[in-house]
Amino acid sequence: MKKEIFINSSISETRIAIIEDGKLVELFVERPDSERMVGDIYLGKVVNVMKGMQAAFVDIGQKQDAFLHFSDIGETFREYGSGVDFGEEKGKPPLLDKDLIRENQKILVQIIKEPINSKGSRITTEISLPGRFLVLVPNQNSIGVSKKINNHREKRRLRKIARSIRPEGFGMIIRTVALGKEFDVLKTDMETLLKTWKRIEKKVQKSKPPVLINKDMGMASSIIRDLFTPDVSRVVVDSRSMFREIKNYLKDVSPSLLSKVELYAQKMPFFDYFHIETEIDKSLARKMWMKSGGYLIFDHTEALVAIDVNSGKFVGQKNHEQNSLRINLEAARDIARQLRLRDIGGIIVIDFIDMLDPKNRKKVFDELKRELKKDRAQVNVAPISDFGLMQMTRERIRPSLLFSFSEPCPTCGGTGRIASKSTIVSKVEHWLKRFKAHHSERSLKLYTHPEIARYLTTGMKSIIRKIMWRTWLKIYVVADANLNIDEFKFYSKKGETEIKDV
Repeated sequence: MKKEIFINSSISETRIAIIEDGKLVELFVERPDSERMVGDIYLGKVVNVMKGMQAAFVDIGQKQDAFLHFSDIGETFREYGSGVDFGEEKGKPPLLDKDLIRENQKILVQIIKEPINSKGSRITTEISLPGRFLVLVPNQNSIGVSKKINNHREKRRLRKIARSIRPEGFGMIIRTVALGKEFDVLKTDMETLLKTWKRIEKKVQKSKPPVLINKDMGMASSIIRDLFTPDVSRVVVDSRSMFREIKNYLKDVSPSLLSKVELYAQKMPFFDYFHIETEIDKSLARKMWMKSGGYLIFDHTEALVAIDVNSGKFVGQKNHEQNSLRINLEAARDIARQLRLRDIGGIIVIDFIDMLDPKNRKKVFDELKRELKKDRAQVNVAPISDFGLMQMTRERIRPSLLFSFSEPCPTCGGTGRIASKSTIVSKVEHWLKRFKAHHSERSLKLYTHPEIARYLTTGMKSIIRKIMWRTWLKIYVVADANLNIDEFKFYSKKGETEIKDV
């Protein structure tokens, strides 16, 4: 598989595109007002402990309090500034049992999921510091090796190095990119992380919550640290400053990768030149066409994301069952890629085209699972039901691409639908009946959207004439482009004041 990374930097945003075999599979976007938060470390203050929810809410200085589930509290955690002497080393916070969490505690936490809609960040007390080759885990003693390293001899070698360099009171995870690296390289990475942790501990002792203690790398830097592995054929950047920054970072940690970093110097817009911009536009669309002529529909709800598979313009040569299988197999491949690209998380329900043969349903299930192995997010998939529905969950770390690039429509509130013209007319008529029951005035001005104004007044037997005959009220219709299509206001013809209470 050919993997490439393209980084586009502008004044308003940084975009990172991951390409596999010529196809856009992941897109990361960072803006000044929405910087990456995952990995940031805060000194927070517990504001509420909800035993029934098995969770606590922690003030870390964001709009919403962060959510700390009891399962994200380590077996032991540190309480800062408690004033209680537990016989610990002077100046070092005591280790406490996880059941002792209570309100007003000062605790060190790390963001593991960014805030989504009205939900605050999800946090953990199990702090981890990622480096290029290692992850340092304070208050642990275990050593782990990436599951993606399959060579057992190499795993044993890396474990042996990890045991010799692991500081007392710290756990360590060997990352995939450590494959083949020697003792000195891993030790240098560990020492850098240890210095970062000591700097964090010093800052904690001087700080009052809520406060940011350690900011993780920005989006582009973290992508280079975490995803620029030897199997990536090239990294192309259109910013000279970022180009130099990446080069300087790689000189210290992976000099062998320096030759793979390129600076884009063409006149054509960067993402247009590599045909990435059109793929981004497709990833934001509700409807996505497939090569066969079938199409997918993506609908986001509060509880889940529904994906509908349709045959569309597909004209098959075989029977219905075989045609359905062909479209569903193609859909399974496209859906797996779109889940990564759109960064869709949470509960997902896929409505495949009905297939009667259980063996065919199994083929589609296996195809989707095979494609999802390329996904770095944790995924759980259930077999296709008799109704043709597949249920799955995908790890959600940040809001999906749709919510990063768009806002809810102020008119429809994000539903995608507005009241019909006839519904608005009915509301106008009901309003007038209520008005007539309590007021004696017989002449009013109706301000409404220009489209509704035309609908009301067009023709000799216009709707507004019928309403006036029915209510015995004189109504002057005024088009107002400042109003939403489903809004209307009535004004007194005499006093030119808006009438609100009816």
